Amino acid sequence: MVLDPISLKVALGIVTLTLCLLFFGSYRHTKSAYSGWWCLALVFLLAGNAAYLLTGTSQQVWADPLGNAMLVGGAMSIWSGSRSLRLLRAPLWIVIAGPVVTAVASALENPASDAWSGGFVYLVMMGVGLGLSTRELWLFRPRDSKVNRPLALAAGFLGAYYLCRSFVYLAEGPDGPEFNTFFSPATTCVITIVLLVTVSYSMTALSNEQLINALNERATRDGLTGLYNRTAFMERAAQEIHRHDALDSVSTLILADLDNFKDLNDSHGHAAGDIAIQAFAAACQASVRRTDIVCRYGGEEFTILLPGADADSATKIASEISRRLASTKAPDGITFPTVSYGIATSAVADSELADMIAAADEALYKAKSLGRNRVVRAVR
Repeated sequence: MVLDPISLKVALGIVTLTLCLLFFGSYRHTKSAYSGWWCLALVFLLAGNAAYLLTGTSQQVWADPLGNAMLVGGAMSIWSGSRSLRLLRAPLWIVIAGPVVTAVASALENPASDAWSGGFVYLVMMGVGLGLSTRELWLFRPRDSKVNRPLALAAGFLGAYYLCRSFVYLAEGPDGPEFNTFFSPATTCVITIVLLVTVSYSMTALSNEQLINALNERATRDGLTGLYNRTAFMERAAQEIHRHDALDSVSTLILADLDNFKDLNDSHGHAAGDIAIQAFAAACQASVRRTDIVCRYGGEEFTILLPGADADSATKIASEISRRLASTKAPDGITFPTVSYGIATSAVADSELADMIAAADEALYKAKSLGRNRVVRAVR
């Protein structure tokens, strides 16, 4: 049976347009970066195949190079979207270079009479773009989900197929028997249609996961500092304290308060206060361990849970935070405030988070009354 390339390209165009409209609707609701890149990839795929419909006409001279460039642009968009899943940006020059190189190679090989002008470069670029996408999708590890696996396998299969096409094309040309049997445009259309439909479900699930993760991030993080908010801290800290208590290991809580913070706001405005809070949050994140939990407890007050650490370790971390804050460059005319700390261990507060906070708060009050800018430990 001989597959009709024109009919298959029209069918591919219809499938691509349908998916593009569906995923654009999803993107409008979720604002998922990956959905946005996928929509752009589908637009490129649609435009490229539409350009190929002019092959054999007087417009072939520009249509074929454009079609090649558009399809490579689609592969690069898939790669960019795959990187966005890991919160990475694709270098713009690489995204642009792929289609540009493909278009130039196609334009230099007499596209007016050669329907496969620049064919080898086009096939290699498609394989490279899809191969890079496969790597990013495989490295992406969504929590409690394996929805990335079918996407990675689909991209990997299609990337390998294009690289095989390039080798066969180089070996025997576009008129070779193997190329026209297994790697012809018609065969490629069938494979692409099947894969596009197959991955649609995974794409929808992945977009929804991105939306849920974004909502969870907003619900658990403080908007100004990016630290845990009070509600999220109370939940996570209680779990860590009980876990370490079961292991007969002590945990320590630091309650920190910026000294004379109201004076800073009154003298320089709330913008200066926000800068000071952000600087202190950055000092905390740079000073604590990866397993520690840092929270903006409210206003200029912060809590830090140090699972498995004693009061001596907490005192050293508090001193390091103050040192980093003091060394942070402040805007002209502003001096960052000093910080007072209250420290309580689970041994003092019987491993209950509320009791540890109360004990640390009492120690913090004592630090304030002793002149501020110091660390005070809670005692029984």
